[in-house]
Amino acid sequence: MKRTHHCCQLTKTNAGETVSLIGWIDSMRDHGGVLFIDLRDRNGLTQIVLHPSTDYGIELNSLKPESVIGATGEVLPRSDETVNEKLHTGTIEVHVKELVVYNISDTPPFPLEDEKAQKVQEDLRLKYRYLDLRRPSMLQALTVRHKASKIVHQHMDESGFLEVETPYLFKSSPEGAREFLVPSRLNPTEFYALSQSPQQMKQMLMVAGVEKYYQIARCFRDEDLRADRQPEFTQIDIEASFIEREDIYELIEGLIVKLWKDIKGIDIPQPFLKLTYEDAMNRFGSDKPDMRFPFEIQDVGEIFASSDFKVFKSVVDSGGVIKAINMKGLADITQGEIKALEDTAKSLGAKGLAFIKVEGEWKSPILKFFSEDEKKALEKALEMEEGDLIFFAATEWDTACTILGRVRLDSVALLEKRGKITIDPENYKFLWVIDFPLMLKDEVTGKFAAAHHPFTAPHDDDIELLSTDPKKARSKAYDCVLNGVELGGGSIRIHDMTLQKTVFENVLQIPEDVVQTRFGYMLEAFKYGAPPHGGIAMGFDRMVAILADKEAIRDVIAFPKTQRGQDLMSMAPGPVEPKQLKDLKITTLG
Repeated sequence: MKRTHHCCQLTKTNAGETVSLIGWIDSMRDHGGVLFIDLRDRNGLTQIVLHPSTDYGIELNSLKPESVIGATGEVLPRSDETVNEKLHTGTIEVHVKELVVYNISDTPPFPLEDEKAQKVQEDLRLKYRYLDLRRPSMLQALTVRHKASKIVHQHMDESGFLEVETPYLFKSSPEGAREFLVPSRLNPTEFYALSQSPQQMKQMLMVAGVEKYYQIARCFRDEDLRADRQPEFTQIDIEASFIEREDIYELIEGLIVKLWKDIKGIDIPQPFLKLTYEDAMNRFGSDKPDMRFPFEIQDVGEIFASSDFKVFKSVVDSGGVIKAINMKGLADITQGEIKALEDTAKSLGAKGLAFIKVEGEWKSPILKFFSEDEKKALEKALEMEEGDLIFFAATEWDTACTILGRVRLDSVALLEKRGKITIDPENYKFLWVIDFPLMLKDEVTGKFAAAHHPFTAPHDDDIELLSTDPKKARSKAYDCVLNGVELGGGSIRIHDMTLQKTVFENVLQIPEDVVQTRFGYMLEAFKYGAPPHGGIAMGFDRMVAILADKEAIRDVIAFPKTQRGQDLMSMAPGPVEPKQLKDLKITTLG
């Protein structure tokens, strides 16, 4: 049987027509022997009616939900009292004359209605993922992913970019995240690595003169998985020659505006806000700040520069900072909630979490150490008033910012729980965070590591700092951030071979022979006219999840892995035959 229509199409205008539909039995209702079936395909539902007086060549009571059938019959209007206004096809029904049964389904292990399925343990839904994907909301998520992919291809094509595929099997580069290694049968004892990112390949494409490259790329990282990470993921990978950072901003903003307009019908204003890394940390305690609520961190170190409160003064004298944030309206916080915030602060490096409640009078264990002048200065600086709750962090700059950044987010959750603040999920606050540090120093080993990756270019004004104080050097890196989530990041790259060798050998202190083994081909390529270039990688899974109103990226990936990296449907990873290991010259332990 060949369908004439999908199950979302028929209306009163089709009344009297003979049509054929194919799909799954979504639900069944027996009214005195007359069987009413909601037939479902990928596009929607249509009610069909089976009459006991018609010979369909099958016992009607043998039909079960989720069975696959085809039905041919006449479209008839529903009576006024049976019209279903919630369905596009709710004004009609198809009275079936011919029935084809393709497959009778067993009873599914969990209900497939969206509301009921959400209460089912996720491991069970992942084991039967092919059933989970039948749910309308899951099919809708895959549809959003498809639409987003089309928009990306269209936008990049219109912007003059060339789609180029890069290899999955690549050279191991262990200075980044842990890689998946793939043994080579044809080259015994040697290994490929699954590409963590096409970073080096796309830079080679710039040397090759491609000028504008992109792909929707699959990437692989063998990391310990957190709640919303996957071992294989997808990114919109972009690289271009002869560009500045502003060119990347314009390109990505245009793409985001089109995605949100075409998929969600929302107009996103341009240009996006830009914050330096230092400003973002100082004000919001995060390099991916959520701008949907107003609470900002203040530096109150000057107030305590000559204080009798030794704890604060000693921090200032040693070069640390005193930071504070006013969480307005949270003075009714409970002791248990204070303890939870304090535990979080301690996990981030704090010795404790000092606070002041404004409830008629100021209440705080540290209040007795403050002078009247210090109290007045605090009140003015933090605009303190009745009902406020002030938190302090006194330590090194980056630690203090991070502590209060986390306290800010957790406190907003408490305010939202109390109904004192509403965070609109449809309020999309995009911004760029720029001017990241080029290098991070490991205080234990004293060695530097690239904050982004070792191919990131330093600010032109900061190149001299590479030989004097690399920690102070700023990079030409940038992150695109939305509501506390990093959507993607990139940078202008180093295109000068001499500067790249300086970063590898002098700053990162990678031995010359190791540099040659890992990156020799790049340095060799740079001898032959490497153009100035830069790019960005945007997290496609995360963007689609937001566009589809999903909390987790697993819900927009057809066959995701668990936090242990397992596919519960196929039970991968699994053992292999001894002969396979023998062919690869591999011996396993245990």
